[in-house]
Amino acid sequence: MADPDTVLLCYCTCPNADSAQHLAHALVSEGLAACVNRIPAVHSTYRWKGEVTTDSEELLLIKTTAARLEALKERVLALHPYELPELIAVPVELGHGAYLDWVRRAGAD
Repeated sequence: MADPDTVLLCYCTCPNADSAQHLAHALVSEGLAACVNRIPAVHSTYRWKGEVTTDSEELLLIKTTAARLEALKERVLALHPYELPELIAVPVELGHGAYLDWVRRAGAD
């Protein structure tokens, strides 16, 4: 189990800009993420239900902490339009200390 103060970068794809904006706004406004960057026009190729598919998606880069990850995951699963949404969390080991401290404090503001 990661230290609760560990900063995480979470990746999540959405099928379109509307769903990405809705999810990003909810996560930040509810204090589950400090910041969410949206990257449009990501092309994903994957196997789903026996078929190889390529779709255009919007990628979310979500900054949060290990302490907020479980609640963030529950919210993503509740709001996301996909049957099986992507949510991958990677610990941030290096970065600008003041920014990482801000991520840790976000949600407590």
